[in-house]
Amino acid sequence: MFDTVLVANRGEIAVRVIRTLRALGVRSVAVFSDADADARHVREADTAVRIGPAPAAESYLSVERLLEAAARTGAQAVHPGYGFLAENAGFAQACAEAGLAFIGPPASAISLMGDKIRAKETVKAAGVPVVPGSSGSGLTDDQLAEAAREIGMPVLLKPSAGGGGKGMRLTRVESALMEEIAAARREARASFGDDTLLVERWIDRPRHIEIQVLADGHGNVVHLGERECSLQRRHQKIIEEAPSVLLTPGIRAAMGEAAVNAARSCGYVGAGTVEFIVPGGDPSSYYFMEMNTRLQVEHPVTELITGLDLVEWQLRVASGEALPFGQDGITLTGHAVEARICAEDPSRGFLPSGGTVLALSEPSSGSVRTDSGLLAGVPVGSTYDPMLSKVIAYGPDRAAALRVLRGALAETVILGVQTNAGFLRRLLSHPQVVSGDLDTGLVERELDSLLPAGVPAEVYAAAALLKTPPAAEAPGYWTDPFGAADGWRLGGTPAWTVHHFRVPGQDPVGLRTRARGASYELLLAPAAPSESEGAAPEPRAEVRLVELTADTLTVELEGVTHRFTHTASPEGVWLGRDADTWHVLDHDPVEASLSGAAHAGADTLAAPMPGTVTVVKVAVGDEVDAGQSLLVVEAMKMEHVISAPHAGTVTELDVTPGSTVAMDQILAVVTPREEQQ
Repeated sequence: MFDTVLVANRGEIAVRVIRTLRALGVRSVAVFSDADADARHVREADTAVRIGPAPAAESYLSVERLLEAAARTGAQAVHPGYGFLAENAGFAQACAEAGLAFIGPPASAISLMGDKIRAKETVKAAGVPVVPGSSGSGLTDDQLAEAAREIGMPVLLKPSAGGGGKGMRLTRVESALMEEIAAARREARASFGDDTLLVERWIDRPRHIEIQVLADGHGNVVHLGERECSLQRRHQKIIEEAPSVLLTPGIRAAMGEAAVNAARSCGYVGAGTVEFIVPGGDPSSYYFMEMNTRLQVEHPVTELITGLDLVEWQLRVASGEALPFGQDGITLTGHAVEARICAEDPSRGFLPSGGTVLALSEPSSGSVRTDSGLLAGVPVGSTYDPMLSKVIAYGPDRAAALRVLRGALAETVILGVQTNAGFLRRLLSHPQVVSGDLDTGLVERELDSLLPAGVPAEVYAAAALLKTPPAAEAPGYWTDPFGAADGWRLGGTPAWTVHHFRVPGQDPVGLRTRARGASYELLLAPAAPSESEGAAPEPRAEVRLVELTADTLTVELEGVTHRFTHTASPEGVWLGRDADTWHVLDHDPVEASLSGAAHAGADTLAAPMPGTVTVVKVAVGDEVDAGQSLLVVEAMKMEHVISAPHAGTVTELDVTPGSTVAMDQILAVVTPREEQQ
């Protein structure tokens, strides 16, 4: 076993690898960019080395700086994690030439399976069924379009060099082919440094099932069962489970054998995953999609049902050990489900979000595991991947595992950054998910039913009460009426006290409060106060205080009682838990997320997420058509096209390629043609 291992990654995977290194008594070396100087993986490693500024190209993707860090710290091996250089054959080769063990497959296997075109040809020769699609590499845009027409719409455009859904484009109409090809090339080039594409037939309502394989350097290859990864958004997984309810023992054995043959065909060593696309109506008709030559994000569900630590076996195989078990020694017990917590807003099309983690509470028990890279007080930016953590639950069967995970997500608190945690909990309660009737399009089809209605009115009431609690009314207790913020007036009816709030997607509102004898009433009403002295406008909702103590707050809204339990975080932030949702209660929960652009009008184009402008296609004075793409904003490896809201003239353009923008920042203004006449 190695004495020192450098972890060439960041976030939750770096923390995860460091945990196993510590358990094995191996010294860990973390690397970090300037953006991650205070990150959790830096604090938990035995040693940490700065490798450059925030841009990944100058830090985590710099082979030279990573090798320098390994040399400075005396590392004998490098664990690449996943993402960044994990599937970079050049990095694996550079490690070998520097005398470092690369904890992954040989460079030749990475190169072969990293080229999806060559990979399909190789596994097909080994008897593994593949998805019908284009043949040959280096196809031009016109050749890709022609191949798509021959295959028949709809088709899926895929980068040959990458994975993780980056650059993948589902195209259903021929007229959109050329623009989609161009966009797929841009994303592929930005994510993988290679814009080679292939095109495949799109299989409607498919299921995504992958097989975990493990191979040593002595010719032994086994599979560790399958994972169901059909619940996705933007072609990226958000819920994974093992095993799949779709497969029979016979199909599981056949797919496992196909995966082993695929691994053997490229001389694989280490932990890897063979991904299949499976028609939901005919699981026996499975097709090879690609092989991920690295550890997968969802590896914990396999660990929980097999009892194996995959990172440990990566290390043992890389140090030359042979697998002590064969296929007959692999047993699958129980069921495990994983949810990926990402910095994104489901109500805005899963666009990336950011901010500082104000408060953090992550579940961990005998049946719940959380793999996380988060710390309270640490900012989450738009430079890297949006995934923050993973919550994994285990149970004796699928129903039990789902129940445990839903409960664990309810206990997950990440405040200050918009995440998908609530969305995932609602998804896990969807009838089709509960029954196991899954496919890769389910999330998009059911999106509207899975989104929350918005911030509940009682949350604003609770926030106002914590800001301005009612005066104590204990016998003998006296409060200066002129100092109490309860709307009391000498010789008159109590006036309204107004607290202003701005709710996403709504006009500004005011939470109006006043004391009424022994009770304290709150009204969620229009923000503008009435001109008539002492008069109150018609309320939008009425929230009545039931109880306010040192650690609980109970309010009533339209006959329903909501009880909040609040606790002070290390950052001094008060939290309120209403049912299964946590909110920040001691400050305006949404004010920081809004700007003037949110109410600037239909002519204004604003940034849908914090990120970087990568493409500007127009200039001031240009005439544009409705729907014409004008700019491209990229964040957290996601590209978003900004299109013209209507035909008109570009009258303002406030950004250039490379500009860093905040959410809702104004990018451009398109004045309608009719207004110019």
